[in-house]
Amino acid sequence: MAAPFFSTPFQPFVYQSPQDAVTPFQILGSEAQIVQIMLKPQEKVIAKPGTMCYMSGSVQMENVYAPENEAGVLQWLFGKTVTSIVLQNKGSADGFIGIAAPSLARIIPIDLAIFGGEMLCQADAFLCSINDVKINNTVDPRARNAIASAEGFLRQKISGQGLAFVVGGGSVVQKNLDVGEVLSVDVSSIVALPASVNVQIKYNGPMRRVVFGGENLVTAVLTGPGIVFIQSMPFHRLSQRIARSVTSPNMRENPKFFLQIAIFFFLAYVVIVSSLILTDI
Repeated sequence: MAAPFFSTPFQPFVYQSPQDAVTPFQILGSEAQIVQIMLKPQEKVIAKPGTMCYMSGSVQMENVYAPENEAGVLQWLFGKTVTSIVLQNKGSADGFIGIAAPSLARIIPIDLAIFGGEMLCQADAFLCSINDVKINNTVDPRARNAIASAEGFLRQKISGQGLAFVVGGGSVVQKNLDVGEVLSVDVSSIVALPASVNVQIKYNGPMRRVVFGGENLVTAVLTGPGIVFIQSMPFHRLSQRIARSVTSPNMRENPKFFLQIAIFFFLAYVVIVSSLILTDI
């Protein structure tokens, strides 16, 4: 069953767990990548729902509730999933699975044992994991804590001693900060960083500009030591630009738009005035 790995021009990486178990994997593609993992009998992979692209016939998939998810019901109310999928090789021979990035993103393998067993990531950055990995998602409804610390914007904490795969939009840069080295990064461009990196939030201008301004108004000042993963195209920024291009009117493309807006406000005015007159009568 090793053929799917060596039939491509890319040689597989090898992950060795603390228990000396060896798991080969490949990251295929460039813009929208797929991680292909070989599973020995009874081995399993935990993945984000909806990311399974293909799997061998001996692999079975099960949707389970993630008890370590601290956000639980609150996260579900906000439209987030609170389950994970378990892909386990039930056969007697080696099998394989392909897990796809949910958008135009790069897949980053992170060995948590190298980072002290814990990483803070952007929300929804987790893709899948091998061995002992736990994912905690937090949702803080208090506005004052929205961007008050690293946990304010890095909503996902990945912990354990296994191998985790996270996704970053566009191109991904890995920056190794020395002790005391300082790096300023746009908040939305941070994919993941370890607990050894100190994070301070800086507002670039008065609060009125932060509220009514555009992008790059909130910066994270990072102080080493530690490795930081930075993405060039955060998904929310990409989705906003797509939405603007689809919904934003253009006078040459839709010259009747402002006339339609004027008619709408005129009709609303008529309805309000009529209701007031009828109420007085």
